Amino acid sequence: MTAKHTPVTGESQSASPLAILETPVSLTALEKCLLNEYQRGFPLCTSPFALIAEQQGVTEKDVISTLDSLQQRGLVSRVGPVFAPLCAGASTLAALSVPDDELERVADCVSRYEEVNHNYEREHAFNLWFVVTAPDQAHVQRVLQAIEAETGLPVLNLPLERSFYIDLGFPLWC
Repeated sequence: MTAKHTPVTGESQSASPLAILETPVSLTALEKCLLNEYQRGFPLCTSPFALIAEQQGVTEKDVISTLDSLQQRGLVSRVGPVFAPLCAGASTLAALSVPDDELERVADCVSRYEEVNHNYEREHAFNLWFVVTAPDQAHVQRVLQAIEAETGLPVLNLPLERSFYIDLGFPLWC
């Protein structure tokens, strides 16, 4: 499971996905469990949600509706596999240099693309970074061109030259 968000400091935020890290969120025990325990080791079987339900002592419907609620609230962007780069399809890291007063609008625009896994703000001239994943390199290029056209900003494309393994699972609760 991955979260799509860009931490933005300053003004009070509404229910935007950008405000996730700044807005206190109440979570049920099942929500906490799903967010924490299934970042890695998601069951690879024909009925993964049924297996998770069995492991957690709830129904399959409970698991699915809880994950749907997390997505609807902007706490999870998707539930699905993460493949090692270049093993399936194509991907790239990209960045934009966005005026501060346009950051939220541009981040929302970038997040609307199904091929964008996540985006985040960095303290740099290129202050909005994101990953694009698609079936092939031509599709990645079309997405980058569409983002450029929609935002009016040039995209810095940083394709993978050498891979490093970084575990992106984070312990959320002890």
